[in-house]
Amino acid sequence: MTRAITADRWRSVRRAYRVTGARFAEMVGRVPDPSAMVTAEWTVAETVAHVAMIAKMYTSLARPDGAPVLDARGQSQVEKTTVDTVSVLNGLVLRDFPERDLGVLVTGLLADIEEVLRVTEDADPAMPLDWLGGSKVPLAGVLAHLVNELQIHGWDIARALKLPWTIPPGDAALFFDLFLVGVLNHDVGHLLDTDAPPRERRIAVAFRSAYTSPVVLVLHRGRVTVEEPGSPVDARISFDPPSLNLMLFHRVGKVRSALTGKVVVSGPRPWLLPAFLRVVRLP
Repeated sequence: MTRAITADRWRSVRRAYRVTGARFAEMVGRVPDPSAMVTAEWTVAETVAHVAMIAKMYTSLARPDGAPVLDARGQSQVEKTTVDTVSVLNGLVLRDFPERDLGVLVTGLLADIEEVLRVTEDADPAMPLDWLGGSKVPLAGVLAHLVNELQIHGWDIARALKLPWTIPPGDAALFFDLFLVGVLNHDVGHLLDTDAPPRERRIAVAFRSAYTSPVVLVLHRGRVTVEEPGSPVDARISFDPPSLNLMLFHRVGKVRSALTGKVVVSGPRPWLLPAFLRVVRLP
């Protein structure tokens, strides 16, 4: 199933691209210590550098004649990256791009955001672009991915340093609608490869929220496809988009998400969901 990306959805993700970048930059401007730890591995400066480098890579990706930002070694890692080896690519990029001055990083981030918006103003939002692991993502999905990176890492910084940060549910929903469904609709490449043998049993999971289009994701023999609602499903997930994203990226636990009612699982066979999520997973 292929879904058209509406003009309204395209306007929404372009607005979120600019607005979320500006909010992230404003919060980073209030950070007192760039060397403060944000996660177990990264400082504030390293976190901002990570997001800024993604924005720079997307500037190259969005230009029809854009040259790769990474060298041959980095580009080779991009092509063989899976969900489980994204950390290897992240570490390589951070080592090769040592800038850690927050002012320089934020200025570059905002400039790259504006450049992407400029060069894609008249572009087709459904245009497939090469992404990690041989996958293809629609242009609108690439923008939605950076919006989510800004939201998740903004949450990391705010939580560590006790700064205010909100994730608007409508903007968070863009990641599911445009990126996740987008890559599954185009070509997932090697992104979801695992060492486990594919299961024979078909598992269908319906996803629904107040901010996304209802959709069914189906895992069968190791392949994930997108279907319209209507056929029988094994599990149903009703979700608040910020909570689902934070859960999928391991910032908030599944139990906490369920107890708060932000992610609700139902359906005739919900016990099949763990097997589904072992394949349909995020870093």
